[in-house]
Amino acid sequence: MVQAKRSPGKWSAWVFALIVASQLWAAHAVVFFAHEYSHSFVAWILGWKVNPLALNYAHLSPTVVLIQLGIDQNVDEVPIFNSGHGAQAAIISAAGMIIGNLLLTLPLGLWGLRIAKEHSSRLFGMLCYWVTVASIGNLIDYVPIRTFTDGTDLYQDMYAVERGLNWTPWTLLTVFGVPIMAVVAFFLFRIMPNAIRWLFPSSPNGRRTMAFLTAFFLFGFYGLAGLLGGGPISYLLSIISVAIIMPIAAILGGHFLGSRGPKGEMAL
Repeated sequence: MVQAKRSPGKWSAWVFALIVASQLWAAHAVVFFAHEYSHSFVAWILGWKVNPLALNYAHLSPTVVLIQLGIDQNVDEVPIFNSGHGAQAAIISAAGMIIGNLLLTLPLGLWGLRIAKEHSSRLFGMLCYWVTVASIGNLIDYVPIRTFTDGTDLYQDMYAVERGLNWTPWTLLTVFGVPIMAVVAFFLFRIMPNAIRWLFPSSPNGRRTMAFLTAFFLFGFYGLAGLLGGGPISYLLSIISVAIIMPIAAILGGHFLGSRGPKGEMAL
């Protein structure tokens, strides 16, 4: 039985793989539902929905169970726009990313990391780390990946924001993209190395593995969102994220975190 205070570096490869897979699934689910319920609750508060808990839960399938693909907020923005309330549609569309992920799950993940450090609970700490990663991934897959959409689908959240506020994609990229890139940079250069060194103080291979998985999760899994919709620019940005940024981040992260150095404390 794996003890919560035992260092992940002492786990066998199979135990580590099982724990990471289950934690990645759980982290994605937590962040995903926080995102969708934020859309739904804001629509309810603004009077466009009767039941804030009524998401479109989709039919049960492997993709729904594994990555929740097919579940959505169950909010129809078209009548909101048609009634002349485009700004409200924009607020609803932005709520998932801003409220659900930037203001809710990201701080929750960071707070959990701090609590885990105080109690030397590396198992819980790693789960909170993945919640943090998934929260940032949910920011990236909207801004910048799906900022420059083809302008034909109101169910693309960022296009709904742009249309509702009469913004260009460049305006949205400036208003949302600058703070999001600051969050990404702070995570990559401060949170990630400190957290991984705390999780694997004496295992260079463990740190390299975590660096690779982090790059894959952030720029691979979340970065490929533009391949599923959004138009040619979103598609190109996803290709860049998956084919260029992900391997570079994995190689650099693995190199710097895998090298010998101080065990480090997690300063959040």
